Amino acid sequence: MQTELIEIDRRNMPVHLIERAGMILRSGGLVAFPTETVYGLGADALNEEAAQKIYAAKGRPSDNPLIVHIADMEAVGQIVKMVPEEARALAEAFWPGPLTMIFHKRECVPMGTTGGLSTVAVRLPSDEIARELIRQSGGYIAAPSANVSGRPSPTTAQHVYEDMNGRIPMILDGGPVPIGIESTIVDLTEDHPVILRPGYITLSMIQTVVDRVEVDRGLSAEDSVIRPKAPGMKYRHYAPKAELQIVEGPVERVVSYINKQCSGAGKTGIICTEETKTCYSHGDVKCIGSRKDEASIASHLFAILREFDEDGVERIYSESFETPGLGQAIMNRLLKAAGHRKIDVTQ
Repeated sequence: MQTELIEIDRRNMPVHLIERAGMILRSGGLVAFPTETVYGLGADALNEEAAQKIYAAKGRPSDNPLIVHIADMEAVGQIVKMVPEEARALAEAFWPGPLTMIFHKRECVPMGTTGGLSTVAVRLPSDEIARELIRQSGGYIAAPSANVSGRPSPTTAQHVYEDMNGRIPMILDGGPVPIGIESTIVDLTEDHPVILRPGYITLSMIQTVVDRVEVDRGLSAEDSVIRPKAPGMKYRHYAPKAELQIVEGPVERVVSYINKQCSGAGKTGIICTEETKTCYSHGDVKCIGSRKDEASIASHLFAILREFDEDGVERIYSESFETPGLGQAIMNRLLKAAGHRKIDVTQ
């Protein structure tokens, strides 16, 4: 299969090209496309055979549910049994945007899309290319990130091409994505909202909208034997080829430890910040952003992990970025990429 890479001019939206992509989806094919979070690999969400092609293209476990992307709020009622008041309030506050909500599904949503679950994850993206493609495809696109399962998520069309060339017919290139980490996932099927995956929409932001919200305890677990209710809950994700370790503790101790590990070692990579990039004397040093701007760190994370793959490093050491805000989402991705390998140099 030859993969066509099509550049989309956001200033003058070429609807005819997106119509072509929509026809591929309507006929049961796959198309990769940009969202504000990461690039997605889309199929007709209501076509079980099409959804199965996503799992095959990615090498994704079939019990890992897909997110259904919609173009307007009215579409929700056609695929879910009930929309709770908390969901309506969250949608009003954060849709279109990087928030996914889980509902009890209607029969029209096949089990092949939901990983065999009776629930469905739904998101209304803010990206205009994504929403136009959803309209052209019939209204419902199932789409995980457009990467080979386990690899860092793609934040550019070139990342998608590296993983999906020859596996899918078309990639829509809308340029680099602005956010760079996947959406926040909130479960609305319990007595109160539960965050299953942290993202750009933080816990504190959600708490301004709903009275009670909890964070799933599985987020801090190193391994999970439960069946995943949302993407990313069970399997290792985002991993570079090299072994990644996260170093926690006071900045001075972290820098000292990483410098010692990289001195005289094989080809090593270091993930640091603007504040510390001049402190490292060895290794392949990559600045991820500034601690004063968490969004800059999130937007560069996956791209940097892929750069280390290109550089052929044997081991990667990363500073820790734990904070009450967006840092929770950043560390969630880093810990999964590292297989929960952490080194504490506090003492």
